[in-house]
Amino acid sequence: MTAGSPSLAAERKHWWLSNRKVVDKNLREARVLIATQEQANVSKAVGLLDAALALSPRLEAALELRARSLLFLRRFREVADMLQDYIPSHKASGGGGDNGSTSSLSAGDHFSIASSAPLIRERANLLSPGREQSDGDRSFRCFSVSDLKRRLFAGLSKTSRGEGEWRYVVLGQACCHLGMMEDAMVLLQTSRRLASAASRRESVCWSDDSFDSAAGEDGGAAASPFSESESASQLLAHVKLILRRRAAALAALDTGLPAEAVRHFSKVLDSRRGLPGSFAAGCLVGRATAYRAIGRLADGIADCNRALAVDPSFIPALRARADLLEAVNALPDCLHDLEHLKLLYDAILRDRKLSEPPRRPNHDVRYSDIPANLRTLNARIQQLRGRVAAGEGNNVDYYALIGVQRGCTRPELVRAHLLLTLKHKPEKAVGFMDRLELADDHRDLDTIRDQARMSASILYRMLQKGYAIMAAVMEEEATGKQRANEVVANAAAAVPSQVSALRTAEKPKAESNVEGTAVAATAAAAVFQSVFCRDIAVVGSMLSHRAIPVKVGALSC
Repeated sequence: MTAGSPSLAAERKHWWLSNRKVVDKNLREARVLIATQEQANVSKAVGLLDAALALSPRLEAALELRARSLLFLRRFREVADMLQDYIPSHKASGGGGDNGSTSSLSAGDHFSIASSAPLIRERANLLSPGREQSDGDRSFRCFSVSDLKRRLFAGLSKTSRGEGEWRYVVLGQACCHLGMMEDAMVLLQTSRRLASAASRRESVCWSDDSFDSAAGEDGGAAASPFSESESASQLLAHVKLILRRRAAALAALDTGLPAEAVRHFSKVLDSRRGLPGSFAAGCLVGRATAYRAIGRLADGIADCNRALAVDPSFIPALRARADLLEAVNALPDCLHDLEHLKLLYDAILRDRKLSEPPRRPNHDVRYSDIPANLRTLNARIQQLRGRVAAGEGNNVDYYALIGVQRGCTRPELVRAHLLLTLKHKPEKAVGFMDRLELADDHRDLDTIRDQARMSASILYRMLQKGYAIMAAVMEEEATGKQRANEVVANAAAAVPSQVSALRTAEKPKAESNVEGTAVAATAAAAVFQSVFCRDIAVVGSMLSHRAIPVKVGALSC
């Protein structure tokens, strides 16, 4: 040992003690600032905790205070980045764990499992006669090494209650606000299981008569953990209900019941408790798909507009809206969405990764499918450009957009247009945001509102234009039918007058014909009389020259 070794050891000890004092001072000041529950003071506390963690990176108290402070400041992404090793989906995708249940066990869980082994070994001896010598003498008990070990381990773990539990509670709340509902459910369930295990471990080290006294002494201290566990239980129940309803909606959509899927998705979106923006965007896209299946294309486009207002780079929403716009033959708008989608695919291939696990989920998008999707997308874009160049870009099918059949009556068109107009007014387009919890720090709320209002205005103008065109066409058809009916009526009214005129014109002709007939008959009679007289005269002349022989028998009766 050199001469400078004692001085070096003293210097190291002094350095460690000075750092420990600084860390303890920062923790005390941070707790005082956090107790005020003010945004500015909590932000200062985060700075003090960062300084303390720079000196002692593994200090459990500083980590817990920093995580809870970030959760209070609604900086959920930073909480997820800080504790991302505990997110089940992140561990499963990163290959660091096994499955969702076993990979989320911490050192405290393994300790509880190891400490429960003596309980299993002694389960057969719980009712042994050596446990108690007599029923009357309860004070004398046999000495048990395993029982002493169990109580010793429980006493040691009592001081570190919640050492791993707070991670799951805080991270579960952060994941719930970020829209990662499945991860939030697993984390909150794990926290509740850990809390139950901790309470069991504490109860082991107590004697049989100390439960009432401990409850009376620690009633005030236990109020805060109880309220936190109660709020976590309520949040877990809400998450389970939302996931159950979404599963029912997806099942109805897969089995060919789109109306039922719309009903379940609407229940999810209209829940009393707020929904995270990314989770609501996924439900909006699912409801848009169901709307398309039942022929309500305008409602589907409106849901896609809302989803893209919340998240402009949401790939399923872009694909769904492009399909809906192509279904109504709005090819320029469809091309705009497909080009945006192409830019997103190119960015994913350039970065060679999808979004990070703590960020917004993109649901059914996988990195391995991006190249094939990009090739299909390029071919589709070229085809649509050819159709637009051929003049098909302005032939919007307004009947499909409004949701009426060709040849419908005017009252049916008016009713469908009135319902869509009242439902999709630009003033009502931002009403859905009142039930959303937006966790984006880089996007302003006013920007999201403006985007939603602008998309709703475009759809509203399309509906108004379609109604004007269809009403004009129906008016022209009605005018043409009216003119044809008037022509037929005029023709039918002109027939009786023409018949009477013809009858009036034919009457003098009939009278002249009668008079001519009488004259002709008189002339014919005169001619006949003259001819008869002439014949009689001839006969008389013949009788005057010769006698006519008459037979007598001819005169007999």
